[in-house]
Amino acid sequence: MSEPVVFDIEMRVPFRGIARRTGVLFEGPAGWAEWSPFPEYGDLEAADWLRAAREVAKIGHPAPARDLVEVNGIVPALEPAAAARRAVESGCRTIKIKVAGLDQSLDDDVARVGAVRAALPEARLRVDANGGWSRQQARVAIGELAPLGLEYVEQPSPDVEDLAWLRGLDLGVAIAADESIRRADDPMRVKAAGAADVAILKVQPLGGARRCLRLAEELGMPVVVSSAVETSVGLAAGVALAAALPDLPFACGLETRRLLATDVTANPLNPVDGVLRVGAVTVDPDLLAACRADGEVTRFWLERWDRVSRIVGADR
Repeated sequence: MSEPVVFDIEMRVPFRGIARRTGVLFEGPAGWAEWSPFPEYGDLEAADWLRAAREVAKIGHPAPARDLVEVNGIVPALEPAAAARRAVESGCRTIKIKVAGLDQSLDDDVARVGAVRAALPEARLRVDANGGWSRQQARVAIGELAPLGLEYVEQPSPDVEDLAWLRGLDLGVAIAADESIRRADDPMRVKAAGAADVAILKVQPLGGARRCLRLAEELGMPVVVSSAVETSVGLAAGVALAAALPDLPFACGLETRRLLATDVTANPLNPVDGVLRVGAVTVDPDLLAACRADGEVTRFWLERWDRVSRIVGADR
C-alpha cells in the first residue's frame, strides 16, 4: 500500500454541518481507495470504513451487472429558490431533499419540497430526515409532505421501533432505513421489525461492497446505494456496488460529487442526464497535490489512521 495522503476539499454548500470534506486517499495493487469516516465516528466504527477502503485497494470492485447507474439529485437544506435551482441543475429525474434540519421548521421543509415539486412536476421526490424527527413529529411531517408526492421518506426517526411504528400507520409513503442499518449493531433488526420498505446502503460505513451485497441479499428488500459525500475515488465504490446488485429498482444517492468544490481526478463522477457510467477512476497527481491538507488536519487524520489501522490489524 502507498503512504496515506490526507485531502481537504471545500464544500460548495455546507452539508451535514460540515463546510470542508477531509479524509485519506491511498493506493494499493488494485487501485486508489478512500477512507473518510465523518469526525463523529469513533475508532471502532471507523474501522469498518477502513476495511471497505482496503478491499478496494487490494482486490478492487465487484464485477458489474450493468454499465449505467441512475442517480438522484441531492438538495441540501437550502431556501426554496436555491433548492429548486439545484434540483433542476442536477439534471436528474429523481431528487432527494434534506429535511428536519436543527435550525429549520416543518414550514421550511414544506416550502423547500414544494419549490422543488413546482420546478420539476414530473420528478420523483424523496426526502431524508437523518433521524431528525420524533415519531410524532414524523407522523405530522409526513402528513404535510405526502401530498407533494413522495417516493419515500428516508430515516424519519432515529430508532428501528420508530420506523416500524410509522410504517404501521400506513401513511401512504414508503419508509427507507439508513442510519438504522449502517450505524446499527445488528442491521437485520430492520427486517425483523418490519421497519422499512427500502434499505439504504453505503459502502464505507458497512465495511465494503461485498459485505453490502451479502447484506442486501439477507435484508430481502429493494436497495438504494448512497454516498458518504466522497471524492470520485470513494464515490466509485458506491457506483460499483450499485452496478453489481442483481436488481436496482430505484435511483441511487450518488450525485454528491458536485457538492465538492474540486476533485482529485480530471474526470469526476458527475452524472449526465441523471446517469453515471460505471468505470475506473484515475487520480491526477497534480490535482491530488492541490487537494493535500496541511497542519492540524493532516495530524488529525494521520493519528486517526494509525489508531484505526491497529484495530483492523491483520486485515491490512
